[in-house]
Amino acid sequence: MVANVSPQTASEHLAKLLQGRLLSVERQGRHRYYRLASSQVADALESLLVLSAPQRHPDTKAAKASTGTIEHARTCYGHLAGWLGVRVADSLQERAFIKAHNAKTYAVTSSGREWFEALKIKVPESTIAQKNLVRRCLDWTERRHHIAGTLGCAMYKRFRELRWLLPVRDTRVLRITLEGRAQFWKLLRIPLA
Repeated sequence: MVANVSPQTASEHLAKLLQGRLLSVERQGRHRYYRLASSQVADALESLLVLSAPQRHPDTKAAKASTGTIEHARTCYGHLAGWLGVRVADSLQERAFIKAHNAKTYAVTSSGREWFEALKIKVPESTIAQKNLVRRCLDWTERRHHIAGTLGCAMYKRFRELRWLLPVRDTRVLRITLEGRAQFWKLLRIPLA
């Protein structure tokens, strides 16, 4: 229904995707549950989505989006995502608190370590912990990266403790509080209408 195609057409397309090993299927009774066949397929699709994403000025959504929408602010596997998550990642890079390490990760700079610790967000120092500390996660609504990994989860947890963000019941949507709006502007210059 969402794709505006008949059930028969959808079945044909799903069969071709299964045949091409892009999807896998699990049958339970009369139901079929489809999922991407592997993380490599997900990476390939996300890469293609980045190429096809419409270009827009990053701050236009700030003026238009109301808080409380899944595109504006939400959780993604325990870390902050959506427009706000992407703006936090951008702002941390602009302020040189994190920098691109490779295609999959960021590295925390010494000034970044101070910034995070001032907010009482612990940044582990061990080499093993550094590997998954700050991962890049492609945001499905913005088609740009937000921050995942250990630090992304710790940041989201701390923002909730500070009551800058509040979860909307029974959803992944986050509401930004008045204090949160003030602090995101003060600390990261993120405009929240």
